[in-house]
Amino acid sequence: MKKNPLLKLEAFGQSIWMDFIRRGTIASGELKQLIEEDGLSGVTSNPSIFEKAIAGSHDYDDAVRKLALEGKSVDQIYTALTVEDIQRSADLFRPIYDRLDGSDGFVSLEVSPYLARDTDKTIADARRLWVSLARPNVMIKVPATLEGLPAIQQLIGEGININITLLFGLSRYRQVAEAYIAGLETLAAKGKPLKSVASVASFFLSRIDVLLDPMLEKTMAINKSKADLAATFHGEVAILSAKEAYQIYQEIFDSERFGRLRPRVRGLNGSCGQAPAPKTRPGRRGVPRPPC
Repeated sequence: MKKNPLLKLEAFGQSIWMDFIRRGTIASGELKQLIEEDGLSGVTSNPSIFEKAIAGSHDYDDAVRKLALEGKSVDQIYTALTVEDIQRSADLFRPIYDRLDGSDGFVSLEVSPYLARDTDKTIADARRLWVSLARPNVMIKVPATLEGLPAIQQLIGEGININITLLFGLSRYRQVAEAYIAGLETLAAKGKPLKSVASVASFFLSRIDVLLDPMLEKTMAINKSKADLAATFHGEVAILSAKEAYQIYQEIFDSERFGRLRPRVRGLNGSCGQAPAPKTRPGRRGVPRPPC
């Protein structure tokens, strides 16, 4: 039988994480099948994904009805549904997490997007989710807004696994990596084990071409002197950004500063993909295991 090409990616240090979750895929065994047969090694989620899952299926009807009859608020119902799904998914990925000594097998749940501009509330929400989920192989997604940066540093410094989301620019990636390292330094100063914390940075690469390609197409159509140059970059800027981000990653994590922490963190695996190495973002995508 011809080997599944997705399984071949592991030989290149890559992981497949799926940007999708739904209760039906967990209950039916489909998620377990993807893990066992397609080499899926992680799942990420966000409020939009859960909105589509809950509103677009009947998977949650009974649970919603039960919680509503108990007098739960909309926010409480959402939290109960999402925490259960993330916990059940994390349990399915736990063998991968254990086998790879905590370098893969993570499932992510995002803090409320309404808190993206509030550092203190983001920290509080992340702590709440971390305690509620109570799984070592979960990550809390925190946005890479300016207000999110100190939250990332604080949470890493508390030993909470963080998936940095809403990350678009190379300069912001440098700031994210700085927050991560500063958080590790805080954790080290407390005498805590650094191998207990993991982090990934989710680069929204596909969004770059979605924004720039129409501009390049317009230039190609109306400006003959710049048409060839525009054509060269059409559909390529996101890939170029990924390559540059990986160079930044190598620069930062080959530095003397991180070198002092390296013996105490999880083994570096990376390539263009997780965190603090950048992770691309089209739906199901290949990314390397996290180097922290």
